[in-house]
Amino acid sequence: AATMSQGDSGSLLLLAALLAALGLSPSLAIHVYTQREIYGTVGSHVTLSCSFWSSEWISEDISITWHFQAEGSRDSISIFHYAKGQPYIDDVGTFKERMEWVGNPHRKDGSIVIHNLDYTDNGTFTCDVKNPPDIVGKSSQVTLYVFDKVPTRYGVVLGSIIGGALLLVLVVVALVYLIRYCWLRRQAALQRRLSAMEKGKLQRSAKDASKRSRQAPVLYAMLDHSRSTKAASEKKAKGVPGDSRKEKK
Repeated sequence: AATMSQGDSGSLLLLAALLAALGLSPSLAIHVYTQREIYGTVGSHVTLSCSFWSSEWISEDISITWHFQAEGSRDSISIFHYAKGQPYIDDVGTFKERMEWVGNPHRKDGSIVIHNLDYTDNGTFTCDVKNPPDIVGKSSQVTLYVFDKVPTRYGVVLGSIIGGALLLVLVVVALVYLIRYCWLRRQAALQRRLSAMEKGKLQRSAKDASKRSRQAPVLYAMLDHSRSTKAASEKKAKGVPGDSRKEKK
């Protein structure tokens, strides 16, 4: 599989360079995408996703190659190759009978699955796609980490902390608005009550004033009557001695 991959890639590059030199068809960039990291546990399986974008129609000459570089190693080996519509899986290396092709080039998918994970699978996997004449572009790498148990990712923990903090802030803001709303509502009710009390006082004052205005003439009349009665009594009292003197004469 490695020999086939290098030979096909060399031929495609040479053909593209020749066509570009002749001005027949320029080489276009192809974009390959994978995850940065992926985690798995011993004995389980993982899907190494690989998608790509090409400006050209998917041709029959499309090729997809996966390479593996073990952790701590400088050497990279080819473990999978797709060409001429057929997948070629490594059947002699460490991934023998543990690899499965699940991609579909017509859907721009070059994914593979690795079964029965082991610690020796720790390392970097590289996905490379060529779709002639669109063959120029960078490959994409994903690092596999195999554990007894999948650890909680730092990003997940950080995201949970940030999410919790934001939720707490939202709760506090909601409580502040609720308290403020209740306070304003209470103030408005108190203001309405005070207004009603002031209105009642004004009405009572007006009623008292009207009563006083109605009672004033009566009081004045009573005062005048009492004054006239008092004056008559005083006159009568003064006239009594005179009369007695007259009777004596």
